[in-house]
Amino acid sequence: MSLEPLFQPITFGNLTLPNRWVMAPMSRYACPDRVPTPELSAYHRRRAEGGVGLMMTGGCAIDRIEANNSPVLADFRAVSQPAWEDLVTETHLAGGHISLQMFHAGGRFNREPWWRPAPLVSPSGLGGPDFVVGEPLSDEAIADIIAGFGEAAADAKRIGFDAVEIHGAHGFLIDQFFWDQTNKRGDRWGGVHLGDRLEFALEIYRAARAAVGPDMPVSLRISQWKEQDYLARLAETPDALAAWVGPFVDAGVDYISCSQRRFWQPEFEGSDMNLAGWVKKVTGARTMAVGSIGLDRDVTASFAGDSAVPAPLTGLVEMFERGDFDLVGLGRVLLADPHWIEKVREGRFSELIPFDANAANVVW
Repeated sequence: MSLEPLFQPITFGNLTLPNRWVMAPMSRYACPDRVPTPELSAYHRRRAEGGVGLMMTGGCAIDRIEANNSPVLADFRAVSQPAWEDLVTETHLAGGHISLQMFHAGGRFNREPWWRPAPLVSPSGLGGPDFVVGEPLSDEAIADIIAGFGEAAADAKRIGFDAVEIHGAHGFLIDQFFWDQTNKRGDRWGGVHLGDRLEFALEIYRAARAAVGPDMPVSLRISQWKEQDYLARLAETPDALAAWVGPFVDAGVDYISCSQRRFWQPEFEGSDMNLAGWVKKVTGARTMAVGSIGLDRDVTASFAGDSAVPAPLTGLVEMFERGDFDLVGLGRVLLADPHWIEKVREGRFSELIPFDANAANVVW
């Protein structure tokens, strides 16, 4: 098995990455006052030094009071941006590239239930199936949130980020518009069919693209599963997947980050292709595969406090070489070992550090 194909460069707009390895977005709930800390900057710098081609920040809430779901999750308020600029500078000095993942929690309950700076918002006042958290968003509030994403994208470009990503996955606000269990609207923001429920996210993409111009990469993260329901599915067929993702590809999204709990899991019967493979097949888009890569246990086991040991990469390489995806998102392996990429390129597999569940709670 040769990993060299994964060390070939790739270009998106005005950004050329040295390899196909991406640090997947992992929110680091370790920032008092919601401002990035020097420790968070050093965490990103170490992984840039370790050879990551592109780093994603964890979910970074746009500058709307209800957007953040934790008092210790770094967000993108004006007061936070100088610290983000320092983090970007450190990443660049280490030779790395970094993308800001723009996020709005929507109707998802906070990690710390006692912390509620503003009422929760969602398309239809629902945080999950039949779970009321508030009133449906008004047209005015929707327009304000869309504008907030555009403002975040503009500020990200101004302070030096190399790319931005729109977090449209995992049951947070944008995904709540996609999902028929949380979007019961009958206006332009909703509808019976999945294709009817895309306009909110498309407007966010248009606002971000207008803010950053034609050459700065803008990606979109999607998932079938939700934090509210790990078995949820928006697209049951390839045609439904094309109807969901195709309009974003047509609009100019640079790549689709396809979040699965297990990257090796086939998305549809009759094929062993995963979600990233199918998105690429039905739309022609560049895609990123992510989901428990390099470990023997999936991410939900780690949510439950389990550790994991290194797993072979043979299947990943085979899928990449047949063209199923263009980028590989790494999560827990990089939490455990900033030098994971160097070690696998040099064949030092015996030196890979197992993932201890405690690593999820430490920024180092």
